[in-house]
Amino acid sequence: MSEQSSSQVDRIREAYAFAGPSITLGGAVGTDGEAVASEAVVRLPLGSMNRHGLVAGATGTGKTVTLQVLAEQLSDSGVPVFLADVKGDLTGLATPAEGGGKVEERMSGLAQEWEAKAYPVELLNLGGHGVGNPVRATVTGFGPTLLSKVLGLNQTQESSLGLIFYWADQQGLALLDLKDLVAVIQHLISDEGRADLKGLGGIATSTAGVILRELIGLSAAGGDVFFGEPEFETADLLRTTADGAGVITLLELPGVQDRPVLFSTFLMWLLAELFQDLPEVGDPEKPTLVFVLDEAHLLFGDASDAFLDAVEQAVRLIRSKGVGVFFVTQTPTDVPDAVLAQLGNRVQHALRAHTPNDAKALKATVSTFPTSDYDLGEVLTSLRTGEAVVTVLSEEGAPTPVARTVLRAPQARIGPSEEEVVRALVAGSSLSGRYAEALDRESAHEMLAARMEAATRAAQEQEAAEARTRASREAAPGPAGGGRRGSGGGGRQDPDGGVLEQVVSSGAFRSMLRSAGTVIGREITRSVFGTRRR
Repeated sequence: MSEQSSSQVDRIREAYAFAGPSITLGGAVGTDGEAVASEAVVRLPLGSMNRHGLVAGATGTGKTVTLQVLAEQLSDSGVPVFLADVKGDLTGLATPAEGGGKVEERMSGLAQEWEAKAYPVELLNLGGHGVGNPVRATVTGFGPTLLSKVLGLNQTQESSLGLIFYWADQQGLALLDLKDLVAVIQHLISDEGRADLKGLGGIATSTAGVILRELIGLSAAGGDVFFGEPEFETADLLRTTADGAGVITLLELPGVQDRPVLFSTFLMWLLAELFQDLPEVGDPEKPTLVFVLDEAHLLFGDASDAFLDAVEQAVRLIRSKGVGVFFVTQTPTDVPDAVLAQLGNRVQHALRAHTPNDAKALKATVSTFPTSDYDLGEVLTSLRTGEAVVTVLSEEGAPTPVARTVLRAPQARIGPSEEEVVRALVAGSSLSGRYAEALDRESAHEMLAARMEAATRAAQEQEAAEARTRASREAAPGPAGGGRRGSGGGGRQDPDGGVLEQVVSSGAFRSMLRSAGTVIGREITRSVFGTRRR
């Protein structure tokens, strides 16, 4: 090892020798890029993990394995972990690794202890899509901003949806599932509902129609089973085992890969719920929970300003609750600057520079790292699988020197567990009794239907009373000389009113109006849903 490389390794060894508890990422490589300095152990302080982090790198460079190493080390330290398993290959955490071969070679070079081990794993899925217990959220809990992101609404439509949520809340109408929201929108664009929104500015029928059509599409894509009750409780992410190991919760997402906006926005909802539920803890010795957002670029693609503000605020504030958030994506430029600036811990795998855009992204990535003895532009394009460039926040909050690192091998299996292992995890879950079966209690859909039924019944009773009154009048004896005369023939005017008044007040005329209103209402509904007959 050259003198320059040896000096760099010495600085890394000193900078990463933390006094408090930490997790081990691997061992440093000198500037020569060859020899692994087993004495220069690259660690990440547990007390700094609520300062958030980024794991980035091109496809196939080892990001998923890095997530697994992080999760294992955190679990061993008693920290619960939440991981979004987009590809379905993290269930291997429940199965010990086989060891030998490349694993033995890697760990021998690092001179670090290694033991094949299975970890405590809890499996969840979105509303019944995939293995594990279903995770559900109510429409009210999700809120109009995140729901607008899922539906792909523009700013005007998002504002209208917020108005709908506000009105439902004022009326005490619980929005639990999608049919509740559909029922409220249909009510508000009806003749009866327009008066309810007159003082709030109203909602254009065309805007309501767009929202309704998008809700129907979301329902067809699985939202009908995702939105509802029982709503998931964040306390179930914070569990440890009897021996003190942190439970690793995997949200299995392969079944909803065709709805990336749905699951990525759900993850942001869960993060917001954690912020609301957890107490302030400041800067604890170790995090309360580490929350990992895989495929982070899906969060920010075509995101509205309101959504980006919500993400930035959640990341900025939730660290005081002891929650660390790690974003996983291909390049740091996938993450907005306002969010990226808050990610103090960085594990950067190899980047490609095959196109001008790749070269631009590489240059931007290099500029985000502290000054280093490495030629990062060259190093980042030559890293091997299982290697990364690392910099973390020290216990004092200062960034550590950049360290080219050979990462540890996971102690659990890389890839999915066997099917029987997965089935046993699901069967033995303590959460099944609370989340396995969906609930459908009275909410906006049922309440509005009851109101409509009551109004119809009242109208029928009033009509019957009027009919009885008319019948009584007609049965009463008229004046001497031959009863009532019509207005025709030059006689005197009928004391009960003219012919027009009699027709308008008649039951037959009112029945005709109701029939016409029903037809008009049906045509409006067909127009809204795009099923109007031609």
